[in-house]
Amino acid sequence: MWQDGRLYLANNIVAHIPFHFIRLTFYRNVMKASIGEGSSIFMGAWFDTPGGLVIGKNTTINQRCRLDTRGTLSIGDNVSISAEVCILTASHDIQSVGFDGMQEAVTIGDFAFIGTRALILPGVAIGKGAVVAAGSVVTRNVEPYTVVGGVPARAIGSRSTNLDYNARYRRLYQ
Repeated sequence: MWQDGRLYLANNIVAHIPFHFIRLTFYRNVMKASIGEGSSIFMGAWFDTPGGLVIGKNTTINQRCRLDTRGTLSIGDNVSISAEVCILTASHDIQSVGFDGMQEAVTIGDFAFIGTRALILPGVAIGKGAVVAAGSVVTRNVEPYTVVGGVPARAIGSRSTNLDYNARYRRLYQ
């Protein structure tokens, strides 16, 4: 009952409070997320379970992102995740007679950029400095500094390996 209550509060009330410090305090203390200094989670984020979320420093998760933490989700430093991105860490074994659940961790490396409405499937690792184009469906690991796009996502380019920026971004009421 407590877990369901926590999720209800996180997804339906706290996610819509227009102040970062209130949301981050709730996510850290009640949802048991580890969120680094300077990082932010904009309004409308959706969680599937408490715990299992680690976010580095100066990372921005924009509005209405789904953060499935059932199989653990680790996001590095200076990562920019655009609006309405869906990151899944759990699914079902469609070959299982009992339709058994499966959980696989997702990791996103430092300086990665995930475009709007991208979908990252369970078990995927996004390398340091990698870019996922908007609307892509990532079914496989993405090598560091690689740009991927499409459905399913495939390599379409590369990115400079000399990255040195701060992805911290906050707006007053987001």
